[in-house]
Amino acid sequence: MNTTKKLIWLAAAAALGLSMTACSSGDSGSGTSGGDTSAAGAATTDAGTTTTTGGDALVVWTWDPAFNIYAMNEAAKVYQADHPDFQLDVQEVAWDDIQTKLTTLAQSKTLSELPDIVLVQNNAFQKNVINYPELFSSFADSGIDFSQYPQAVTDYSVIDGVNWGLPFDNGTAVAAYRTDVLAEAGYTIADFTDITWSQFITLAEDVLAKTGKPLLSGQAGSSDLIMMLLQSAGASLFDADGNPTIAGNETLKKAVALYQELVEKGILVEVNSWDEYIATFVTGQVAGTINGCWILASVQTATDQSGLWDITNLPKMDDVAGATNYSANGGSSWAITSNVSDYALAADFLKSTFAGSTAFYDTILPSSGAIANWLPASKSSVYAEPQAFFGGDAIYAKIVEYAASVPSNNTGAYYYEGRDAVSTAITEIINGADPDTALQTAQETVEFAMG
Repeated sequence: MNTTKKLIWLAAAAALGLSMTACSSGDSGSGTSGGDTSAAGAATTDAGTTTTTGGDALVVWTWDPAFNIYAMNEAAKVYQADHPDFQLDVQEVAWDDIQTKLTTLAQSKTLSELPDIVLVQNNAFQKNVINYPELFSSFADSGIDFSQYPQAVTDYSVIDGVNWGLPFDNGTAVAAYRTDVLAEAGYTIADFTDITWSQFITLAEDVLAKTGKPLLSGQAGSSDLIMMLLQSAGASLFDADGNPTIAGNETLKKAVALYQELVEKGILVEVNSWDEYIATFVTGQVAGTINGCWILASVQTATDQSGLWDITNLPKMDDVAGATNYSANGGSSWAITSNVSDYALAADFLKSTFAGSTAFYDTILPSSGAIANWLPASKSSVYAEPQAFFGGDAIYAKIVEYAASVPSNNTGAYYYEGRDAVSTAITEIINGADPDTALQTAQETVEFAMG
């Protein structure tokens, strides 16, 4: 997550003892660690060089001490119950630094400096494996049952039918609303469940007229909602061969037109920064938000609103083939590198914990808000516990259920270039530019970057 998102997440954790995290458009973190060593022997060290601890040891690169690093260290404790000699050296490296290191090591051919396991953002996974396949080991011989994960999540790291990543944090999109504001307008959360966007607009206009509260907000110039709309319909900015399909993309044009309508009708309030976006629903300026489920950590910083929120699925795009009420924004997956010291050990460790232990996910959920992508985890009593902030709803089981219905999205090697180009186009269209012209320019911008 970017620095601002991370501070908000940590504030939520401190205030509530329950948080979620964003691995969306710009995860980052400190490049150093506190050097803490858990009782189980899983050490967090500075990430300047790859080190080994001897014996049955693995080195991991990841970011965020309160989330990813915490989860890895807890996974080590679970694995050590049956493998007492196992050691895990978890090194804190910001996502941006991981991306830089991967690129640098591939270009310099110094693969010996890679760790055994590294966390990679989902939207960047295909880019890295396609551009630098020599950095990674596939999961073909891991013995992991990937059918126990939502296909949309595993597809981020599948190339030519081969799995290269193991999904970790959940980026499933949710629609969160203030139930007291809906009630003031005569509605319940059920009225906003399994609906289309045209139905949403009708309801949201009525809520705005009766309460003065818009239901949505967003950062001006961001294409996050557009990307969620596309994925909800199984659409993408790229075709199966990785070629950009921005110009002439009818689903994209409908998504942009829908976004423009939301803004023009005052249903979605645009602000200039991430801080202002968070403030819109924390302070009650707006009565809802649609984003990856990690946004709920920020929602919960408004402790005075406890019990007044609930979540449901997203509105579905009208008149679009394959449209659903489900999408995602963010997430990340573990990769085993080509420099792994013991592939069998690394694969078995991940299989036994992140892909095989309900007890592990039950442990990390209350402390970090780490919602599983591994579907069996949602069947536990911990996931079924009612959450007071959300009116007693068992939101964690609901989110994992939603995840199973999210359509796959083809990211390819130039996802970020495509998203940035569409963000620019959205700004131009909101300011009066012709949509076809703006999207054609975005197409040409991506083609130039690829060429």
